[in-house]
Amino acid sequence: MYGELSDRPPQRPDRARTVVRNIGELLITAGLVVLLFVVYEVYITDLLSAGKQREATAALDDQWNNKKGQDTVDGGERTNKYDLEDGKGFAKLYLPSLGADVHFTVLEGTSDKTLESGPGHYKGTALPGQPGNFAIAGHRVGMGAPFNDLDLLRACDAIVIETQTDWFVYRMLPMQADVAKWATKQQGNPRCANVNPLGGSYSKVFGQEIVLPTNGSVISPVPGQAGSTPPADQAALMTLTTCHPKFSDRQRLIVHAVLIKQWKKDPTKADTPPELKEQN
Repeated sequence: MYGELSDRPPQRPDRARTVVRNIGELLITAGLVVLLFVVYEVYITDLLSAGKQREATAALDDQWNNKKGQDTVDGGERTNKYDLEDGKGFAKLYLPSLGADVHFTVLEGTSDKTLESGPGHYKGTALPGQPGNFAIAGHRVGMGAPFNDLDLLRACDAIVIETQTDWFVYRMLPMQADVAKWATKQQGNPRCANVNPLGGSYSKVFGQEIVLPTNGSVISPVPGQAGSTPPADQAALMTLTTCHPKFSDRQRLIVHAVLIKQWKKDPTKADTPPELKEQN
């Protein structure tokens, strides 16, 4: 009966059960903290970075619109002049095979702050269309994740760069495993009509590779050959870098592409290269 006295001795608490319960509560709390961190890294930072990317794109569009007709040479031909400023956009990157909406403004520099707003150009590497290696870094998870699906690119897929005056069409190089039978593979894919394995100094440059984060030679003028003198017949390459595997920065996923063609913009027309309509 309630309030009834008992002459039974008080029971000692089950220490093992208490310890297990306390550990369980700590694990649940730790799990919630980790879950909240993952939600923040994957979703919240994506939203924040999307806003910064929109701002960077709007600023670049305003810059291009305000400078129309200013960058010319004799004869009236418009020329590329890049205003490279840390954290500011200067070109646009399109990955049509991953989707019509997969495009980003490329900013100058690869600092953490810059990469929060979008893909960043490695300072000192080539610029769009130039001989050498136009190299760009981007996050794979969180921070907008512009290169989330970079591993889905296949040999000969188009990577298009837009500047104020030009369109540049690069195509991903053949995979190492495909080089020996490239003539056969090339015949079955019209996108590969002008894509071939690179020879000479570039004989070890392939469409995709996985490297350690310390391997900075992948963005050298001749990828894989840091400090080497560029050959006389220097190619115009593009290199995209991101973390690998997803949710880890243990390695880097690298994609190499070669310049196939350049389209000069016509100020009187809103024309775009047909490669932008390519999809897998």
